[in-house]
Amino acid sequence: MSVTEAGACAGEAAAPDDAARKAAVRDGLGVGIAVGVSGLAFGAAAITAGLTVAQACVLSLLAFTGASQFALAGVIGGGGGLVAGSVGAVLLGGRNALYGMRLADMLAVRGWRRLLTAHVVIDETTAVATAQRGRGAARAGFYTTAISLYLAWNTTTLLGAAGAARLGDPEVVGLDVLGPAAFLALLWPRLSAGRREVRVAVAAAAIALATTPLLPPGVPVMLAAVAALPALIRRKETAS
Repeated sequence: MSVTEAGACAGEAAAPDDAARKAAVRDGLGVGIAVGVSGLAFGAAAITAGLTVAQACVLSLLAFTGASQFALAGVIGGGGGLVAGSVGAVLLGGRNALYGMRLADMLAVRGWRRLLTAHVVIDETTAVATAQRGRGAARAGFYTTAISLYLAWNTTTLLGAAGAARLGDPEVVGLDVLGPAAFLALLWPRLSAGRREVRVAVAAAAIALATTPLLPPGVPVMLAAVAALPALIRRKETAS
């Protein structure tokens, strides 16, 4: 094979890789910006729950996992304690550790960068990364989603919190429904995934409703997580 032919082959191989990376970047930007706008709802929900603008912003900066943040705000807004809200948020955020195990080989991050990368391992970054073909495209999709979503989420959290704080009493203008509504919007796609997810959701709702009159605010939500255990055990047995 001549030098010219070798160069042509290398160029043909590089072209699909470049196209895949560009597609991954487009996917990442689309997901990051679209989902990042939801920070407006969280900022308003956090103020409704009694948090300050600064507390809402710090929570988005340091936690950066939407469902867990809404859960924490919901528990506190319902009269629950910080411990109960934090435990519920940690339980919801625990799935990110499983995502990290799946992405470890794909991203191949070493040293201090592992800590920063772990901070942005969430549903959206994992979904975009695993949807790509090739390690280069996966990395491009992951980091594009992470950066765009982190910036958009924190910016809109500030705007939502500051705007809600200026309105006075959130319940007067109906902002108290933003937290539950946004949390339901995050949950709904999972309910359409299959019958197993619907059964778990119905069982969890039944447990929460039955224990709400008996237990302090926030505890029924954490107790409802027990409904997922049979499904997890069955999935493990099927996989083995």
